[in-house]
Amino acid sequence: MGEVKEEKRDGEREEKEEEGVENKNKRIEDEEEDDEEEEEKEDEEEEKEKEEEKVVEEEEEEKEEEEEEEEEEEEEEEEEEEEEAGRTMAAAATAAAASV
Repeated sequence: MGEVKEEKRDGEREEKEEEGVENKNKRIEDEEEDDEEEEEKEDEEEEKEKEEEKVVEEEEEEKEEEEEEEEEEEEEEEEEEEEEAGRTMAAAATAAAASV
């Protein structure tokens, strides 16, 4: 009778040990999955940040190009105004010389 109880206790102990090992393995597996998910999230966030930086850089480049174009246009307008003023002065000088 004592042997049966002992065998039953041994069987229960082995069962509990197996459950403990299974639980430990399950926890390890869950932790690994959590780590993988966290790493994927970090990678996605990093990729998103890179994309945002790229967009910002492109916008800045476009803005710089627009500013350069505006400056060039302003310079051309100033040159045209100066040329026009020069022609007007030359025409006035010619008219003044012709009236003398």
